[in-house]
Amino acid sequence: MATTSAPPRDSSISEATALAATLGENLSRALVGKRDVVRRALVAVLSGGHLLIEDVPGVGKTLLAKALARSLGGTFRRVQGTPDLLPSDLTGVAIYDRSRSEWRFNPGPLFANVVLVDEINRATPRTQSALLEAMEERQVSVDGTTYRLPEPFVVVATQNPYEQLGTFALVEGQRDRFALVSQMGLPGRPAERALLLGQGGVGALESLAPVTNPEELARAIATVRETHCTPALADYVLDLADATRGDAAITLGASPRAALSLLRAAQAHAVIEGRTYVLPDDVKAVAAPALAHRLILAEGENLTAASAHVDRLLRGVPVPTG
Repeated sequence: MATTSAPPRDSSISEATALAATLGENLSRALVGKRDVVRRALVAVLSGGHLLIEDVPGVGKTLLAKALARSLGGTFRRVQGTPDLLPSDLTGVAIYDRSRSEWRFNPGPLFANVVLVDEINRATPRTQSALLEAMEERQVSVDGTTYRLPEPFVVVATQNPYEQLGTFALVEGQRDRFALVSQMGLPGRPAERALLLGQGGVGALESLAPVTNPEELARAIATVRETHCTPALADYVLDLADATRGDAAITLGASPRAALSLLRAAQAHAVIEGRTYVLPDDVKAVAAPALAHRLILAEGENLTAASAHVDRLLRGVPVPTG
C-alpha cells in the first residue's frame, strides 16, 4: 500500500511544499475566507486524485474548480452535465477521413490536464460510466482502441445535493474514484462582505494566472507518493477502513481503494505541512473528506451525517504511538 523506503530528499519536499503554498495563495485570491476548502483541494491534487465538490447552489463550487484549473496551468476543458450528454461527448469519437481513406480519432474533453464536470449528477449513469476508466487508469477505450490521457490528469466535479428533478445519484464505483469530497459552506460575514465590496469572486478569477505547469505538478505528486509512512501508520489507516466496514450504522464501508486514497491524502497533507513523513494527525485531518462520500449509511445518503460517522470512528480507533 505505501512505501517504507527512505523519505524523499528535503529539497524535493521543500519544492512541493512551496508549490502548495503558492497554489493556496493563488486560490485564496478568488476564494476569500475559504482556507479549509482550499486546503482540501490542494490535498486532492497533490495526492494525484480527483475532487468532488458538493453543496447548494451559489456558494462557489464552480468558482473553486475554475480557480484551480487556472492556477494549475496546462490544458483545461469544461463539460456541463445534462441528461442528454453521451459517453462519446466525453471520450471522443472515431471519424472516417475520406481524404485519407482511414478512420481518425477525434479526442473529447477528457483529453486535458484539468477537466471540470459541472453538475455531474445531471448526467445519466451510462455517461458517468465513461469517467470510470479515465479516472482510475488515466486512459479511455473507444472502438476497441485505448488512448492514454495527459499527465497529470485531474477531474474536478460539482454537484448539488438537494436537487432531485433531472439528477441521477452517483453510483458507488463513481464516488469511490474521487479522492476527496469538499463542501463549500456559507462564507463568514467578513468574507461575504468582502465579496459584496468586490474582493475575490469572479472578478479575482479573471486575473488569476497559472503558478505551475504539468511537469512541475507531476514532480510534486511523485514526491508525495514517496513521503515516508511507517507500517504502524499503514495499520492505522487499515484500522479506520475496517471500522467503517464493521459499523452497524454503515451499510457499505470503505473499499481497499478508499484506504489507499486516504493514505495518499495523508501523505499530501504531510507535504503541505513541510514534513517528509506522515503522522496520525495527517490521517485525522483528511479522514472525513477522504471517506465520507464513499460510505452508504443505513438511514440513507447524507454527506454531513457520513462525515460525523467518520469523526466518531476516529475517536474510537487507537492511534499508533512511538
